[in-house]
Amino acid sequence: MTEILGIDAGGTKTVIAAIAPDASLRRFDLGPSLDPMADAGGPDRLRACLADCGQPLAATLGLPYHGEVTQITASQTDVTQDILGHAAKVENDVASAHRGAFAGGGGVLVLAGTGAMAWATGPKGTTRSSGYGDIFGDEGSAFWIGRRALAHAASQIDGRLPDDGFAQAFCAQTGIGADKLIDWAYSQSQPRAAIGQLARAVSALADAGDTSAHAILMDAAEELARAAKAAQHRSGLPSGGIWSYAGGVFNAGPVLDQLTVLMGTPPAPPVLPPIGGALLDAAQRAGWTITHDWVAALAANLLAQANRHALKAI
Repeated sequence: MTEILGIDAGGTKTVIAAIAPDASLRRFDLGPSLDPMADAGGPDRLRACLADCGQPLAATLGLPYHGEVTQITASQTDVTQDILGHAAKVENDVASAHRGAFAGGGGVLVLAGTGAMAWATGPKGTTRSSGYGDIFGDEGSAFWIGRRALAHAASQIDGRLPDDGFAQAFCAQTGIGADKLIDWAYSQSQPRAAIGQLARAVSALADAGDTSAHAILMDAAEELARAAKAAQHRSGLPSGGIWSYAGGVFNAGPVLDQLTVLMGTPPAPPVLPPIGGALLDAAQRAGWTITHDWVAALAANLLAQANRHALKAI
């Protein structure tokens, strides 16, 4: 085959793309999440995802928890190489996102999707901050926002907090009855993704002027800025240096606006989305000639697909 393959798997969806040497798209598909923490079927979902991918010249897969949990890392690598061979490489999904955002250069990437992490590359090497999962990390993520919203609504419903109208508005926006919060939260087959989806309701309420919803988003921005500055410092990058962003949380304008204030400088728009970072790596490993025009063409082709699929973030 004369094409390469890239996969970017997040907490709610998976993007699969194949491109030709001229950066034109041969394939662009959306699939379900490959989150290995969702259930015990992670390896089977990954195997099914790769089953019809053929034998590309090179493939790079950005997968959640890779390099973080030993058993998951080994399983992801084994399944991938079993199907695609040694021309395939598995890396952490945030590594792909960082490469895409800066087209392989240095800087701080703040990623906030279902999970959240800051990933920086600078004079002292590559470092990360936060991104420890929903048990004790991922502050500022969609899951974190959704969990905060559930807790805030519950506290108003049972009288621990004054009722400012947030609980009623939140329940109306999500369709979850005020007496059904427990039932809803603990009956989800994939709770991390489901709770992360609640961030959209929080964003909509904030846009409508709800002060509690807006405060939750401001707190998310504070957490993301804290992670970004820590990663920036540890990687040897200067304060006020280049930074960028990725992930669905930034579809909520107030989060990016407040993060920009806290970082002190405006972000550099991502050169490529996360799937572009995976494709860029595969193209380099395939020995293709990568130029500025090639990267620009890839960016345009991926943007066209995002618009076609009505995606705000890919």
